[in-house]
Amino acid sequence: MLALFLAGCASTQMKKTPTIEEVDFGRLPDGRVVKQFELRNRHGMSARIINYGAILTELRVPDRNGQFTNVVHGFANLQSYLQGHPFFGATTGRVANRIAKARFTLDGREFQLAANNGRNHLHGGLRGFDKVLWEAKPLTINDREVAVVFRYLSRDGEENYPGNLDVRVTYTLTENNELRIDYNATTDKATLVNITNHSYFNLAGNGDVLEHEVFIAADRYTPVDDELIPTGELAPVKGTPLDFSKPTSIGARIEQLKPKPGGYDHNFVLNSEGKSLAVAARVHEPKSGRVLEVLTTEPGIQLYTGNFLEGKVSGLNGQPSGRHSGFCLETQHFPDSVNHPNFPSTILRPGETYKSTTVFKFSTG
Repeated sequence: MLALFLAGCASTQMKKTPTIEEVDFGRLPDGRVVKQFELRNRHGMSARIINYGAILTELRVPDRNGQFTNVVHGFANLQSYLQGHPFFGATTGRVANRIAKARFTLDGREFQLAANNGRNHLHGGLRGFDKVLWEAKPLTINDREVAVVFRYLSRDGEENYPGNLDVRVTYTLTENNELRIDYNATTDKATLVNITNHSYFNLAGNGDVLEHEVFIAADRYTPVDDELIPTGELAPVKGTPLDFSKPTSIGARIEQLKPKPGGYDHNFVLNSEGKSLAVAARVHEPKSGRVLEVLTTEPGIQLYTGNFLEGKVSGLNGQPSGRHSGFCLETQHFPDSVNHPNFPSTILRPGETYKSTTVFKFSTG
């Protein structure tokens, strides 16, 4: 009888399949309903994403003892997102990161953008992709993967960018404990595109991230001025606090950085050059044993250590999100690329398709 019982349990385990659950998350001031989608794989890892801003609100992964904890900053209600936040889990665009003096020239025409970060343009402007309602379609791909496809048509002239940009962002949860994000966009006029995910990770689920050990597959970085705008130089990381070519804790050399920004907020030039899906970074949290590996097709990655978090909002498992309580690894083209001809181009033209993939893979060690 015991053998039959155990066999039955094993059979039940084998039949477990990934799931998608859709629930209402709240209403926008104009009455439109915001939906939340929870993706869950066969091992219990789960991701929650809302179609407002295509935002990742929660990501639960196991530690070395099999205990699940949310490892990203986010909110449990829509109102907290509407009141303003530091891009927790957001899809940022059309152009992530900064554009100097909020302007660029394309095909001989100058475009003036919103200066929403001092004199500069940041993460798409006043109403970037993080503040719009996306269409959403849940998908069960097979017995191993579930996904949600978000679609948004950014109209010609939105935030003063040219062209009607048709954007798709697909979140896929795999049985290998990977959250894969695929970006796809087409346009009817030449425009700029540089989309990323702005999740703040904390693999411990609490406290600061200074003991997290980071490896970044980059021998160079893009130095910046006092406004965090690239100078155009590609400088070696060797001999600087930005050398993560060997696993190093975030806090090991953070005090060697200039008082501003008071932590890491730097773009690294990946050795892969964006030529294929390749490992960009790996992070290990010693106490929990959680490991995050980031793979991307992008040429750059921005390490940001929550330098401007002030503890005014509770975004990490109900705790105040204080300084250095999270880190971002934003896969991207370089900041201000359009104003630096030596940087990889962010220009998309009619007939071309913008494609980008980033994978956040979790394990323990």
